Amino acid sequence: MRWSKPLRLHLSILIVSLLLSTSAPLIWLTFSQGREAAIAAGEKQMRLMSLRLVEGYKNALEGGYGAVAVASTLPQLVSRPPQDLEAKQRFFLEVLRTVPNATSIYAGYPDGSYVQVINAQTGHVRATLSPPDGAAFAIRTIAQRQREDVISTLRFTDSETRMLQERKVEPVTYDPRQRPWYRSVLFHGVPVSVGPYVTGMLRIPTLTMAVPMKDNGQIVVGIDVHLDTVSRLLNAQEISPRARSYIVDDRDRLVAHSDPAMMSRILGMWSQSQWADETAAKSLDTTVKAVIRLRQNPMSAKGATTQFDLDGVTYLAQIAPVTFSGLFKGNSIAVVVPLEDLVAQANRQLTRNLAIAAAFVIAGVAASVVLSRIISRSLYQLSDEARRIGDLNFASGGESHSWISEINTLAGALRAAQRGISQFALYVPREVVRRIVDPERRAVAKAHRQDVTVLFTDIRDFTTISERYSPEEVVDILSTYFELLNAVVERHGGTLVQYLGDSLFAMWNAPVPDAQHVENGCRCALEMRAAIDTLNGENRRSGRPELFTRFGLHTGPAVVGSFGAISRQQYTAMGDTINVASRLEGLNKELGTSILCSSAIIRAVEGIFEFQRIGLVKVKGRAREVDVWELTGDTAARLATPNRV
Repeated sequence: MRWSKPLRLHLSILIVSLLLSTSAPLIWLTFSQGREAAIAAGEKQMRLMSLRLVEGYKNALEGGYGAVAVASTLPQLVSRPPQDLEAKQRFFLEVLRTVPNATSIYAGYPDGSYVQVINAQTGHVRATLSPPDGAAFAIRTIAQRQREDVISTLRFTDSETRMLQERKVEPVTYDPRQRPWYRSVLFHGVPVSVGPYVTGMLRIPTLTMAVPMKDNGQIVVGIDVHLDTVSRLLNAQEISPRARSYIVDDRDRLVAHSDPAMMSRILGMWSQSQWADETAAKSLDTTVKAVIRLRQNPMSAKGATTQFDLDGVTYLAQIAPVTFSGLFKGNSIAVVVPLEDLVAQANRQLTRNLAIAAAFVIAGVAASVVLSRIISRSLYQLSDEARRIGDLNFASGGESHSWISEINTLAGALRAAQRGISQFALYVPREVVRRIVDPERRAVAKAHRQDVTVLFTDIRDFTTISERYSPEEVVDILSTYFELLNAVVERHGGTLVQYLGDSLFAMWNAPVPDAQHVENGCRCALEMRAAIDTLNGENRRSGRPELFTRFGLHTGPAVVGSFGAISRQQYTAMGDTINVASRLEGLNKELGTSILCSSAIIRAVEGIFEFQRIGLVKVKGRAREVDVWELTGDTAARLATPNRV
């Protein structure tokens, strides 16, 4: 007698042994690899952080760039102020409403004219301009500079653009033609980025994007983003409390920093002079100089995480370029984290994980017994289900033995299921298999002669459709088409025997007897045509091709059953009846018809359907001519709805 014991006993012993034998090595491996895992996790987090910061930086600037790019194409900006002044101001106001990161937007002209709309709701602007209460925007206008009646005003409006105050600005000392953004655009003749630098009117450090007008390169449109706005995007403390991020430009100047206190000092340096003291700015964060050196390393410049030591502290640095649309070339975002922060955090997490793992080891020992009982019960249920599937076939196979008694039971059930599946695999399609299989019978009926009604379909010009669409689209089109036709065949009690490219072959009265098989075949063809018409309407609306389908119907004797080799068979029908139905379908192309049928169909359903006689037609492969008719409609359906159009 072969030895076997219940699964619960084997599983309990196995789980307890595995937990005890692996717990000690796992604890050792966890501690030894903790540092490397912490560093790897930190590097991954830094890479993700740098990607988010780059996207945030680009998003903060791209909106402004898109606005000035659109502005450069507007005809109302080509005329010099004070012409079209209201239209210019309306557009600029709308830009500031939709680009919240922008400080101001403006246009400079070759005669020194200037129009600027400023967001007056920010603290640094209010400190500089001292706007009246409720002011949302400030509008600076300089026009007619060469005339005695020069226009130089600063107007304040509320959020609804209602005028609150107007000030005259004298003398007119601001000249846009001397500003770096104007001079840079005229020199390069293309969109440029400028900064950081201190603006002439607001006296605040800013980044500028400027573009020449499409119709006049002497006119320049620009938009400003305050450095403080950029710095707010650089929060890196979710990695660790001492993590920092900052932006360095192409001249290795510190543009913005994630630390608010440090950024405030940088802004103070910019505000005190036209250009910040680069040495003093870099000394605020000693890691900046190290990052600038790392930027010369090709691997670091490509985004690789780099390790460096500074003042006895080891840091990890992630550097990523932030160039977009050809602007801000050479700018980089750096994320710098002390390595100690990453390791300390990982060690704390490691301690918690070890405690949890120990609890799971203890719980696993207790749970193994319960789990084994549950699995054993489930296996018996699966075994019973497998036996029910195996009832489709009673052929016996070789026996195998397992040292787990439940597995032996399941193996016996699966052997029975396999014998049933091996029989099913001989038959296609599935719906035929479903009707052939009879749990009370041990074998499938052999081929035999009987009367059947046969329907063939084909899509007109499908080769042309296949040329116009990709293979994936053709498959999708055919899948929708066949799904529709398959449902119609099943509704009328037919069997879909085979798909033949874009055609299908359906049959009635086999394998399931059907006393009205001819009538059902005719109704199926008519409903198919109607369903395809509906599908074609949907295809027209969705831009898909229309699928004009031809049908051939014939009824008569055929040999029906399983054909093929011993190892692979197919359920189908053969004989002259099948060939005639296929030829009738092909005749539609020559006769310009839709549903062609034989006189045998007419004799079986005369008076039930409407037909139009075509006449005797010679068909390929047949010595005698065939009396061909076209099926045009259902008499019963027409009489039931006499008023239908």
